[in-house]
Amino acid sequence: MADTTKTDFLVSNETSFDLASLPGMRKVPATAGYKPGDVLVVFGELFARGYANGIVDEAERNGLTVVRSTVGRRDQSGALRALNAEELAGQKTPFINIPLEAGFDLEPSEDGGPTPNSFFEGVKLGEWQNAKADFAAIEKSRARGRTRFRNAVKAYVKELEKHIPSGKNVIFCHTMAGGVPRTKIIMPVMNRVFKGTGDRHVPSSQLFESDLGRFALLNFDEVTSETYRTLIEETSDLRAKIEKSGGTARYLAYGYHGTEVLIGDEADAKFQWQTYTPYFQGWAKMRLENYAIHFAKQGVRACVYNCPEILTNSSSIFLGVEVSLYPLLGALERAKSSATVEGKARVDAVLNECRSLLKPEHDFKAIMKFTKNYITSDLIQTHSVFKKWPQNNSQTQMETMLNASETLFKQHIDEKNLMTSVLSEQVFRATGHVMFHDSFTCEKPVWWLGHDVLSAALASGKTL
Repeated sequence: MADTTKTDFLVSNETSFDLASLPGMRKVPATAGYKPGDVLVVFGELFARGYANGIVDEAERNGLTVVRSTVGRRDQSGALRALNAEELAGQKTPFINIPLEAGFDLEPSEDGGPTPNSFFEGVKLGEWQNAKADFAAIEKSRARGRTRFRNAVKAYVKELEKHIPSGKNVIFCHTMAGGVPRTKIIMPVMNRVFKGTGDRHVPSSQLFESDLGRFALLNFDEVTSETYRTLIEETSDLRAKIEKSGGTARYLAYGYHGTEVLIGDEADAKFQWQTYTPYFQGWAKMRLENYAIHFAKQGVRACVYNCPEILTNSSSIFLGVEVSLYPLLGALERAKSSATVEGKARVDAVLNECRSLLKPEHDFKAIMKFTKNYITSDLIQTHSVFKKWPQNNSQTQMETMLNASETLFKQHIDEKNLMTSVLSEQVFRATGHVMFHDSFTCEKPVWWLGHDVLSAALASGKTL
């Protein structure tokens, strides 16, 4: 096992990003040199409406073999298990049925000992701030969880090797994210932090600084970033074998660190960095970036692609995250000026579909003006400082964001049929295309994918 003390020290001190030198991808990458028979390894489970679907579809279109995996399931006793026959029936092959669940919220500190979740059992909504956990025990659970996961990865890699032919190029696509502890009290608390207004509002700082929040942040690290580290370390021998046979290997991951979006709808509109606040997993995402930087310095092709906000099956609690999707309308309109024939048709089709969802009295120009006023307001700018990211929220900021979200919802004919769903799919399609083709050279350990490069990708006519 790696010297974790040394690696952790390096990882905690390597980030040096600033807004002026934001590593934003400005050009759509050239067509990759992958060949049919090369391999995309999906490290983590592929769920509907998630980012990874974009690169999987792009890989399959280019003739790559996609090796899928699972995080497993928990049985009634809480034991982690592989997928059963019924669950496997709906999976595409090749598929490695070794549970890759990460995190330690259900991990006992010792045989028969308490799990981290057990410290919060029975805690009522009015008492969660005072709930205390034994962090010495939690650290033991964390260590046991790491060992369990690393052992699972070792077994997984043995099976994976059977699916990688000699001389082939391999993309290891890390899709692990999240880590919200599976304890009943946390979702009601998170609802108040991320959706609460008036008396129901809970400042994010209260959650982050509580024992419940501290525990959650540790679990985010394990799921979001430590899994990336483990993947790279435990495939070192396989990577050497791939390279010795004439192939190549690279390790991609999905990050988030704010997004550049188009502000305004006139000729002087510009792309500007903004973010969703509060971003609970921000520290784990920065750690993910740092691991990519760390391993890239060692000669490993590693890259974290920081992606724009989209709506996924797991993002519904973060109401307001979708506000920054609307400016993609302006970016798409702008991209038409340099679009191919096929790309212009694609962009027009997307814009027309979005337009059809709006009430007749509303239009894109008004939406772009609204989002500009919202994003550039002093209040939102105060909570969108790059060097302070991720920041905590405030009641006025959250209420302003939620009101903005509601205002835009109401401009639709059907508030359950939103253009943000259409735009989300376009974003992950474009992201999949950009990541797939950029990954062949994998020149940088961190990229930001803003609305500029993604709208250009869609306007190229080359995306799915």
